[in-house]
Amino acid sequence: MHGARPGAPGAGDPYFPEQGNGGYDAAHYDLTLDYDPATGRLQGLARITARATQALSRFNLDLVDTLTVRSVTVDGRAAAHAQSGSELVVTPARALPRGRAFTTAIRYDGEPVHVVDPDGSMDGWIKTSDGVYNANEPQGAKSWFPGNHHMTDKATHRFTVTVPSTRVAVANGDLVRRTSRAGRTTYVWNSCEPMANYLATVTIGAFSLTDTRIGRYRVTTAVDPPSSPRRASPSGTRRCSTTSADCSGRTRTPRPGGIVDHAPEVGYALETQTRPVYPGAPGESLLAHELAHQWFGNSVTPTSWRDIWLNEGFATYAEWLWSDKLGTRTVQESFDEAYARPADDDFWQTPTADPGGPPRTSSTPPVYDRGAMTLHALRGTVGDRTFFAILRAWAREHRYGNADTAAFASLAERVAGRRLGALFDAWLHQPGKPSL
Repeated sequence: MHGARPGAPGAGDPYFPEQGNGGYDAAHYDLTLDYDPATGRLQGLARITARATQALSRFNLDLVDTLTVRSVTVDGRAAAHAQSGSELVVTPARALPRGRAFTTAIRYDGEPVHVVDPDGSMDGWIKTSDGVYNANEPQGAKSWFPGNHHMTDKATHRFTVTVPSTRVAVANGDLVRRTSRAGRTTYVWNSCEPMANYLATVTIGAFSLTDTRIGRYRVTTAVDPPSSPRRASPSGTRRCSTTSADCSGRTRTPRPGGIVDHAPEVGYALETQTRPVYPGAPGESLLAHELAHQWFGNSVTPTSWRDIWLNEGFATYAEWLWSDKLGTRTVQESFDEAYARPADDDFWQTPTADPGGPPRTSSTPPVYDRGAMTLHALRGTVGDRTFFAILRAWAREHRYGNADTAAFASLAERVAGRRLGALFDAWLHQPGKPSL
């Protein structure tokens, strides 16, 4: 085709420039997986529906080469493919015209190996004593399925996962079917809302699975037996979700629930969409944090990893609000404790809206605490009524989309009807301790 050219091998993220790909927009992932915890072997078939955003001679998918691709087709026709590092390069038999919808099918297998992030944490397909703890922020999705894995390319997902009947496979969305045969069970989960791939999960273990309704909430919870069922109960999820919904303007909650695995070696929880995953029984403060992400981070997702404070600052502020609601500590007391750090503390030297690179995206206190402090400083400036109107407008106007720090500042000024540049500059963009 005249004018067809290769899609870019990365989405150009300032922190992870090779993450994601150019030339197409993914719309839906249909993943069929078969996993044996005893051997660690995964067999997969990924069907990816997408649309070409340019005349496309070839395109890339993110997938580590520790998994072997056996075949690739584009619209049913065999396509050439090559693997190198984390890139799977697909050359269709015929170039794809701009605007063309197409489906790529990739058969692959191997033993998935987790990724080690720049901050030293494990990420992706993490093996446990009885299965898999699957948490993918920021780059773990490429360890177990091919895709366009930058956060700006959201899509719907369907997971069909077969495991030994002694195990349960839990994923995002609704459980729509479960069938057993010859000692193996297949679980089908359907996630209808657009989702960034780092928020996808297929977590496998000897779980107790419950699916209940509490008021307007459908709460699906999977709990590993070594974890406390009392602390992981649906009621805490319901209470924390209600508080987060109040802040978001009660836009539709994506079926709050949770996966409580016994994975002490992992050391962190993640806000996987519709069903956060925890390495042990969570307290209510952590529940409040991860469930707030369902709106702030999952529904409204940053456009780049540099803007991660839009996830973590908002979720930390939800923790502060929850403690205030319980009567254990006011929001102002939480702010004052964080602000009491000396002016020469490293905490004040990192700009919140640009924490400095991949090692600092999720482990730097300014992303969490100073992000929350920014919101409280905004609240103190514009007043409660306007502040919560800003949060509701943010959740409503960018629902299931992406937005950056500049978009939040612009929306805040529009809702408040006043200029707020000096406040945001001091709290988000400049090093140093802001004056009160």
